[in-house]
Amino acid sequence: MPDILVERVGTLGRIRLNRPKALNALTHGMVGAIDAALDLFAADEGVAAILLTGEGERGLCAGGDLRSLYESAGSSSAENFWRDEYRLDARIAHYEKPFVAILDGITMGGGVGLSGHAGHRVVTGRSRIAMPETGIGYLPDVGGTWLLPRAPGETGTYLGLTGEPMGAADAIFAGFADACVPAATLPALIDALAALAPEAGHATVRAAIDARAVTPGPAPLAAAQAVIDRCFAHDRVEDILAALAAEGSEFAGRTRATLLEKSPSSLVLTLRLLRLGRAATTLEACLEREFHASLALLAEGDFREGIRAAVIDKDKAPRWSPPTLDAVDPERIAGWLAPRAAPVFSVPDDVLSHPAPSS
Repeated sequence: MPDILVERVGTLGRIRLNRPKALNALTHGMVGAIDAALDLFAADEGVAAILLTGEGERGLCAGGDLRSLYESAGSSSAENFWRDEYRLDARIAHYEKPFVAILDGITMGGGVGLSGHAGHRVVTGRSRIAMPETGIGYLPDVGGTWLLPRAPGETGTYLGLTGEPMGAADAIFAGFADACVPAATLPALIDALAALAPEAGHATVRAAIDARAVTPGPAPLAAAQAVIDRCFAHDRVEDILAALAAEGSEFAGRTRATLLEKSPSSLVLTLRLLRLGRAATTLEACLEREFHASLALLAEGDFREGIRAAVIDKDKAPRWSPPTLDAVDPERIAGWLAPRAAPVFSVPDDVLSHPAPSS
C-alpha cells in the first residue's frame, strides 16, 4: 500500500497518512505526495475542502522519519527533505481551500507541521500533541518557533523547552487546535464535510465542526500559567532553571528536572529561536531560520546523538556535547543560525537577523 492515500469523497479531498505501524512517520516521498495531492485538489472545482487524517488508531503522525535522517549524514537528503517539508507546511498555512486536520492520537514534530498551520484543527479526547525535540538534541521546527511564541504568556516557551505533551484542552488553550470532537463522532463529521457544497468556504466548514464539538474540560496549562509565566520569562536557560528552583512547588521541581535531561545546546538554541519567533512577522521567516539551524544540528550538534540514543541503540542515555549549560558557547549557537545552504524562502536578511544570545 502507498504511504499516502489520496481520494475524493463527495466534495471532500482526503489525504490519509498510511504508515500506521510507524505511527505515520513522515518521509520525503510522503511530502511530495501530499504536495501533489494539493495540486490536484486545488484544480478541482468540485472539491470544497481538504481533510488530513492518519491511518490506524494510534495517531496522526509521530514526526519525521528519524532513522532516515540519521542515515543521511554526508548526503544532501536531509537538506532536501527539510526544504520540501517546510515549503509544504507554509503551503498548508496559505492553502486556497479550507484545510481540515484531525489530530487524533499522537501528533508530534512533523505531524504538527502538517496540522498546526491548517485552517481548521480538530482534536479528540485521545490527542497527545507535542514538540519534544530538545530531548533528541534538536529544535521545535516545522514552524514550531512560529506557533509556540503565540501561545498565551510563556506557555509556548515552556512547551518548546520541555517537550511536554498537550491533551485536547491544552492544545486549544495553546493555540495548536481549534475544536474538540469526540473520536466516535469523527465519521459523522467526515460525512458532513463530504456533503458540503463545492463553493463552501471557511465559515461553513467551521460550522460543521462546531456542530459536533464538545468542551474538553479545563486546560492544565491554564492552571499552571502563573508559575510558567514567572519562571519562563527569562532569556537565558540558566535563569529559567534558577527561577524554577526558587519557586519550590512540585510542578516547578518536576519541570526543572525535565529540562536538565535535555540537550543543553538545544535548549539554548531553542530559547533563542522562540524569542526571535515572537518578533517574527511571517511563518516563513521562522521556517527559514529553523532550516539552517537544523542543518547545523545534524552536522555538528547533538541531533545524531539524540537519534542514536532514542531510535538506533535505544539505550535512552544520550551523551550531550557539551554536557552542561555553562559549557555552551553562545557564539557557536549564533553560528548555527547563519545560512549554510540555498534558502527555502525569499526572506529578507534583515528579517532573519539573529544577534548572538547573551552568555
